[in-house]
Amino acid sequence: MDAAPKRILIADDEPDILEIVSYNLQNEGFEVYTARNGDEAIERAKLLHPDLIILDIMMPKKTGVEVCNILRSQSLFQDTIIIFLTALSDEESQIKGLETGADDYISKPISPKVLISRVNALFRRFNKENGKTINVGNVSIDPVKFSVTVDNKIIILAKKEFELLRLLASKPGRVFLRNEILTQIWGTDVIVGDRTIDVHIRKIRQKLELDCITTVKGVGYKFEL
Repeated sequence: MDAAPKRILIADDEPDILEIVSYNLQNEGFEVYTARNGDEAIERAKLLHPDLIILDIMMPKKTGVEVCNILRSQSLFQDTIIIFLTALSDEESQIKGLETGADDYISKPISPKVLISRVNALFRRFNKENGKTINVGNVSIDPVKFSVTVDNKIIILAKKEFELLRLLASKPGRVFLRNEILTQIWGTDVIVGDRTIDVHIRKIRQKLELDCITTVKGVGYKFEL
């Protein structure tokens, strides 16, 4: 069975841009949707759950940067690919856009063929990253098989325990803030207390029989061996 087509949302207040970009992406086999302002972009993103979002920066109601900030603050869009496609080509705007959480910054005008090649390159990159096994010391985490092994011994983790371990192990040595963990693992729509993280961390340590997660008091946690 063929895989479902990738879903792309384009947000731009210029009808010509929407028409040209939509037409070319549809010809490549993508499922394309459009929005004409920032508020509509957020609404449609929540409704459609696109795989990739193309944002203009200068839009009515909310700018592309505001839209990106809002979407990135929600767990549902942590792994969504976001591209800025904008006439603002100065270095400051590019830096601000990428710091907001965008995965690419493309200046207008751009040929449809080049845009499509950038979109396809991002999909290839993210497919590799999302399916990549994480190996740290004697711990191996396979996101495709949803499995964890320690010294080749399979460890059974609950879904949230697995997601939490994968997040921490994705960047060994980096301290993840408690609020950051809550947002990425439980989302902003679910109310959970700090004790929830503590309980999950304790269970992971017990099941792995490793003291691999360090508590940074008053700040968060980090994975290290």
